[in-house]
Order: sequence, then C-alpha cells, then structure tokens
Amino acid sequence: MTVVSPALRQYLIITGNYWAFTLTDGALRMLVVLYFNDLGYSALSIAMLFLFYEFFGVVTNLVGGWLGARIGLNRTMNIGLGVQIISLAMLLVPAAWLTVPWVMLAQAMSGIAKDLNKMSAKSAVKTLVSGADAQGRLYRYVALLTGSKNTLKGVGFFLGGALLTLLGFEGAVMVMTLALLVVWQMSLILLRQDLGKAKNKPKFRDIFSKSRPVNILSAARLCLFASRDVWFVVAVPVYLSSYLGWDNWLVGSFLASWVIAYGIVQALAPMLTGAVKGSAENIPGRTAAVGWVALLMALPAMIALTLQSGGDPHWWLLGGLWLFGAVFAVNSSLHSFLIVHYASEDGVSLDVGFYYMANAAGRLLGTVLSGLLYQQYGLNACLWFSSGLLLLTFIISFALPEK
Repeated sequence: MTVVSPALRQYLIITGNYWAFTLTDGALRMLVVLYFNDLGYSALSIAMLFLFYEFFGVVTNLVGGWLGARIGLNRTMNIGLGVQIISLAMLLVPAAWLTVPWVMLAQAMSGIAKDLNKMSAKSAVKTLVSGADAQGRLYRYVALLTGSKNTLKGVGFFLGGALLTLLGFEGAVMVMTLALLVVWQMSLILLRQDLGKAKNKPKFRDIFSKSRPVNILSAARLCLFASRDVWFVVAVPVYLSSYLGWDNWLVGSFLASWVIAYGIVQALAPMLTGAVKGSAENIPGRTAAVGWVALLMALPAMIALTLQSGGDPHWWLLGGLWLFGAVFAVNSSLHSFLIVHYASEDGVSLDVGFYYMANAAGRLLGTVLSGLLYQQYGLNACLWFSSGLLLLTFIISFALPEK
C-alpha cells in the first residue's frame, strides 16, 4: 500500500481547491461579458469591467509570493477562496446596483483571489520535485496542473453561458457562491500543514526577483499573454455575438470548447516538445522557447490578412483561433515549467509570484487594448497588435539560458 506523504497530500488538496476555484472564475468571466453585452455596453466598457481584476492581479502576485513564503501556501490558498466568495456575494445585489464601478470593485476582489490561488498551486509543485534528474517529472507535473486548470476554466466558460441562460445572472452567481462556500469550509478543515514556507523569513523588499532568468522569462510572459488577450478577452466574444449573430449559449459553448482543448494541449506539452524522459538533457530551454513563439507569431497576422482579403470568418477566424490556441498552449506550458525550474528552492513563491505578476500585467495590457482597439479599429487591429507583441516575445526569449 502506497503511503502518501503529508506534503503530497497537502499539494493534492491545494490542486483540488484550485480546480474548484477555476470553475467559478471561468464562469464568472463569461457571465460578466455576456450579461453586460446584452445590456448594450460597448466593447471598451466591458473591458474596463476587468481593469481592476487584472491590475490587482499584478499587485497580488508580488505581495502574495512574499506572503506565501512567510505564512505558507496553505494559508494563502484559503485566503484566496474566502476573497472569491466575497466577490461573488457582491454581485448578489439588485440589478440597479450593478453599476460599472461596483462590478469593477467585485472583479478587483476576484482578481486578488484568483492570483492567490494560482500562485499557491504553481509554487506548491516545486516542493515535490528537486534535483536535476527530476526536472522532466517536474515539467510533466506543471504541464498537468496548468492544462487541467485551463480545461476546467473552459468548462467554467460553458457553465457561465449555461447558467446565464437557465437561471439568469443573479441565480447563476448564487449557485456558484454556495458551491465555493462548501469547498472553502472543507479547505479550512483539511489544509493545515505548512507548505512552501521559507526557512528565513523574507523581507518585503525581496518581492522583486534578483534572478536574471526569472526577469527575462517574466518579460517574455508579459508580452505573450498580452498577445492572447488583446483579441481573445473582449474582441472575439463581442465579434461572435455582434457581427456573426451568435447567441449567448453558442458564444459560451465555443469559447468553452476552445479553452478545454487549449488545456488538453498544455497537458501534452512535454510530449510535444520532446521532454518525455526524466533526464536533464531532455529539458527544454532557450531553443524551444524561441522556436515555439516564432511559430505562434505568424498566426494572428495570417488570420488578419485572410479576413482583410474577404475570407469567410466562419472558416478563417474560427479555424485560426483553434490553431492559435494549440500553439499558444505549448508556449504557455513551456513558460510555466521554466519559471518553476528557475525558481529558488527556498521561498519558491517569491520567484513564482514575481513571474505571475508579469503574467497579470500582460493580461491587464491585453484586456484594455482588446476593448480599445476593437471599438476604434475592429478585430483586424487586435490581430496585428497580437503579432507585434509576439515579435517582442520572440526577441526577449533569445536572452534566456539555453539549459
């Protein structure tokens, strides 16, 4: 009979919490986009609803990484779950109270909660694996965690569209609040052992990484995620709804399917990048990062060119989106492994928190640009800007260490 170590048991509980949280996070994102689009809000106004969500993600990852190293990842996880419950409860108010500032505040709380959860889950995996010969296993662990999270986020998108159709906005939020409340109570009981605490209490000034590889990868990650969200967050769902005439159920189902497939490819990234064995020689580095982003860089430009020349968006946009998602998933999973690989063993959440601060900054930039560019210039402008951001990612990635 296999005995599960206390650290592994705690990590599995954290992962389960992260999965439950991700379902509500994905559903809430879809609920807000579709509900306020139905109310007649512009693309830029919808993007602004997520402004504080992304901004506080930047702050939370910096402070949360330091906090996790001081008090333990189990506590930061439970704090994140509690804050998400508060953010959902804030939306259970009369419809007249759902003004832009109020929803922005609720989304700010949700952004804090989400990044506390992500930082806790991603940092915890480092505590399970150490040593150069175990880095292949670490890559597979990170890829599985990241892929399963995004698959569940896609299920959350589907859930958000379905709940909005079946229960309305208030009913959907109520169901998610009650479900997450149960998960939080279980987590408070089960998630007790300290995980990820630094041996020496880090000072607040230590929130900024001193590692060159971490700083370079963080800059690449910022541009990478801005390139996705500049067209995916607002422009694509609003385009599908307004230009192609899709209803909420169809938009939610399509985006859900896309994110589910994206998560599956992320989980398969070690096999796709050739890192299927556990030896250090098979671990990807600079060459893999540069090569995969070069492939990704061409796709938004190709989609924009075909749409400008009169291509049918049902074929070119939707088909291109599937291909972009697959290649982006490999890039994302590769980056997620590299940050855990580069992170210091002691107080791992400091480096991981700094990196996901850059990730959140990229999402913030992409979200704002998605609404602004789409409203002013249309979908093609978002696509061209995406390729430009990927060119920056490509250039920055050359500075990564080869091994």
